[in-house]
Amino acid sequence: MGVFGISIYPNHSLVEEDQDYIKKAHAYGFKRIFTCLLSVDGNKEQILHEFKQTIHFAKDLDMEVICDISPRIFHELNISYNDLSFFHDLGVDGIRLDLGFTGREEAQMTFNPFDLKIEMNMSQATHYLENILNYQPKRRQLIGCHNFYPHRFSGLSYDFFIESSRKFKTNGLRTAAFVSSSAASFGPWPIIEGLPTLEMHRDLPIDVQAKHLLATKLIDDIIISNAYASDDELKLLSKINREKMTFNVELVEGISELERTIILKEPHFYRGDISDYMIRSTQSRVKYREHAIKPFNTRDIKRGDIIIENDLYQQYKGELQIALKDMPNSGKTNVVGRIRKEEIFLIDYLQPWEMFAFQEWKEA
Repeated sequence: MGVFGISIYPNHSLVEEDQDYIKKAHAYGFKRIFTCLLSVDGNKEQILHEFKQTIHFAKDLDMEVICDISPRIFHELNISYNDLSFFHDLGVDGIRLDLGFTGREEAQMTFNPFDLKIEMNMSQATHYLENILNYQPKRRQLIGCHNFYPHRFSGLSYDFFIESSRKFKTNGLRTAAFVSSSAASFGPWPIIEGLPTLEMHRDLPIDVQAKHLLATKLIDDIIISNAYASDDELKLLSKINREKMTFNVELVEGISELERTIILKEPHFYRGDISDYMIRSTQSRVKYREHAIKPFNTRDIKRGDIIIENDLYQQYKGELQIALKDMPNSGKTNVVGRIRKEEIFLIDYLQPWEMFAFQEWKEA
């Protein structure tokens, strides 16, 4: 199972502030850190000393640290792909190559004596991955991570994201992508208009971004790209159920305790005989067939509604459904809740026989 991570940018922050953020993220169960060494302009020894301090602090908390390295740094510090001892001395667990080599060099890097992970840029419309695999790398040391995009409208298109992610996943490689905090104020560059991987995520709440990445089933690790995310955002991500899609739902005032129990406490799975109009969860109608469910709030049904069949639907009484389309209501169906508007698109990702759940949510 993948992990959640944060990003830190020592070139633009203070050691103490980074360490406070790392400590807080660790307390919420975050396991991974993305960082980058953009330049060593100025006092090189001081910059590297502070960088090491922060990395060692994270390692003491058993967090994995992957460092993004630009070709400029390779040149400035006279580092060769044949000798990665510099990164071992820094204390990182791996390096991310934003711009790669020819494939042979990356494959050779995976055999480094320090067991450093070699992370590739997944956001490329090339045969880069295939080139590397042709040179027979040590696969367990090879991982992938998408880019993030500070310029509005420059983020990845959804279709390209799926295509490029699938290349890595079908080859059994660990994958990662970025979500953007609305509370954070900086990233690696001066321009920042959000910092997501996917353009469609730029203005979405951070937990919805993460749920969407998980729903694609193509991304293992999810990293907050900008710093510093708020306590509320860290908490939201820490509470996401990675094992099954869990929708935030606003319940209708006045529903019965039985309906509340069916929604929030009973297990749900997507029945396998697919309908264009609804996702059906049918076990509750078996369990509660002897219980009364009186007609209540039988307005017409909208996509994203949570509905439960009432007494008038006889043998269907107690069945829970998620509406995929707008439908008229015959009066036999109680509209008992509605999925949070930002999450409604996620219902299209549920697959037949897949488990799902709801948690109560109220709009602020």
